[in-house]
Amino acid sequence: IDPNSIYVPPQSVCVCIKSPDVFVACLFQSTIELFVNRLDSVESVLPYEYTAFDFCAVEAEKRPSENLGQVLFGERIEPSPYKFTFKKSEKCQLVCNKKYNTNLPTDKTYMDFLKKGMLLNYQHHWIVDNMPVTWCYDVEDGQKFCNPGFPIGCYVTEGGQPKDACVVNSDFSEKDTFYIFNHVDITIHYHVVETGELGARLVAAKMEPRSYKHTNADAPDCQGGPMFIKNKDSGDMKIPYTYSIAFVEDKKIRWASRWDYILESMPHTNIQWFSIMNSLVIVLFLSGMVAMIMLRTLHKDIARYNQMDSVEDAQEEFGWKLVHGDVFRPPRKGMLLSVFLGSGTQIFIMTFVTLFFACLGFLSPANRGALMTCAVVLWVLLGTPAGYVAARFYKSFGGEKWKTNVLLTAFLCPGVVFADFFLMNLILWWEGSSAAMPFGTLVAILALWFCISVPLTFIGAYFGFKRTGIEHPVRTNQIPRQIPEQSFYTKPLPGIVMGGILPFGCIFIQLFFILNSIWSHQMYYMFGFLFLVFIILVITCSEATILLCYFHLCAEDYHWQWRSFLTSGFTAVYFLVYAIHYFLSKLQITGLASTILYFGYTMIMTLIFFLFTGTIGFFACFWFVTKIYSVVKVD
Repeated sequence: IDPNSIYVPPQSVCVCIKSPDVFVACLFQSTIELFVNRLDSVESVLPYEYTAFDFCAVEAEKRPSENLGQVLFGERIEPSPYKFTFKKSEKCQLVCNKKYNTNLPTDKTYMDFLKKGMLLNYQHHWIVDNMPVTWCYDVEDGQKFCNPGFPIGCYVTEGGQPKDACVVNSDFSEKDTFYIFNHVDITIHYHVVETGELGARLVAAKMEPRSYKHTNADAPDCQGGPMFIKNKDSGDMKIPYTYSIAFVEDKKIRWASRWDYILESMPHTNIQWFSIMNSLVIVLFLSGMVAMIMLRTLHKDIARYNQMDSVEDAQEEFGWKLVHGDVFRPPRKGMLLSVFLGSGTQIFIMTFVTLFFACLGFLSPANRGALMTCAVVLWVLLGTPAGYVAARFYKSFGGEKWKTNVLLTAFLCPGVVFADFFLMNLILWWEGSSAAMPFGTLVAILALWFCISVPLTFIGAYFGFKRTGIEHPVRTNQIPRQIPEQSFYTKPLPGIVMGGILPFGCIFIQLFFILNSIWSHQMYYMFGFLFLVFIILVITCSEATILLCYFHLCAEDYHWQWRSFLTSGFTAVYFLVYAIHYFLSKLQITGLASTILYFGYTMIMTLIFFLFTGTIGFFACFWFVTKIYSVVKVD
């Protein structure tokens, strides 16, 4: 049992049983610390540290260390002056008084920044015992929603229209006025450990934000009207910050399931099942089409081709067998295609392993930053498969510039992502956001890339080039066959555009929840659904590409390599279109910096998704083409 997660009243000593005949006295903690995280908003992509708003803070204490994933997501956890004693309820305790004189430039800057935070609905994120302190309130249909954050305050417009949280209190009615939530009523729920000797575990932390002007700011009584700041007020201002704390024993909630009340308040499950059913219908439809081609059309074709004994019969060849001498002809830009395949393989394995661990519960929301840390570490360690796949296919395409190939595999796609990320980081630095990555972390990421990922890519490429080339089931003719005039639907562009529709149809509902978790700061925890959608996406990309590949081969068009990659990869273009639609219709983001950041990060996600889906399509088509030409007798 971890002593840090067990709380006892002050001066209590409990007994730990170390063995049947040895008893050791242990003094567990009685002080409950509250930590604060960065503040964020649905109306801005820029998160800010708690101290940027000049709230009550402690300076002497050391802040907890953050992992790589937390730093990348802009989390900045630090200690706060809010400290409680277990089972000791308190009423209207003063934390600190903040005084401002708007005639002083520094104070005016702090006050303007606080007003901006309320205007853009910036939210606090507090943590107790690694749990979010939640604000639970009623929504439609009598359901209760538990928000892991609560607003700084709110604003009533010049026209008297209350914005955001101002709608919860009819007293918030003054025009062109900011109302600040300067008091919190915190209720901590605890569960007594079953043995009865080891104290209690905290199972929930809930709060209600309040606004009190207080009769006397130095001796607060939580009386009087709401604490407000007129937009055009100037001179001296004082904001007292207070809290009340209560403890409630809850025997129903077990410590292992203490996050459930937050997750269950998010009404997503029914929509998720609809998403899965929608995806399965598409998969069944495609599977039926592919099965029909494989079992009926292809079976008849292969049987007919293999029965052709005479020269006259062979001269009457038609359909996909006609191009057997060209189907494995190296594609144009084979260097670039092989590099994309290497990076796509790296991303595919990284995604699969990360989602698998997430399904097992290792990367739950309780393990802050674990998902991103796992993904980055896996990407770094998977340089070897990337180098191997790129080298193997480049060699099969007849390429000889192996040094260029391995350098491009190691630096091209990662370099594009890093350049985009670095530009976004410059904007965050300029705006003073907490999401700006510290210089030391940036150096650490570069070190991981150059010192681990690049050498592993070289090792993979070495083994890839050392092996003999991929043996094809048919020989390639020296003179390329002329491709006949194609009908509209077998031309490259229409086929590529059509190919991405079905895979995107499988994932667009899931995309909504993923984008919500990134941009609307909602928890994402349904990794089981996501893993299932991942499998469905792989199957759909494969089947859609095989289907179109067969049609093109029947039309005597043997340029299938790039087409298979782009057909499946075009799903990323639909993802980009959906992200633009999501930005315009769902988000309330304002400001040039936030808009640039949104689309900058979206372009990174689009590139990664393009490489991921394109690689799936290519490998599916490569297997299909190899398979059908390996069972046909070729003279």
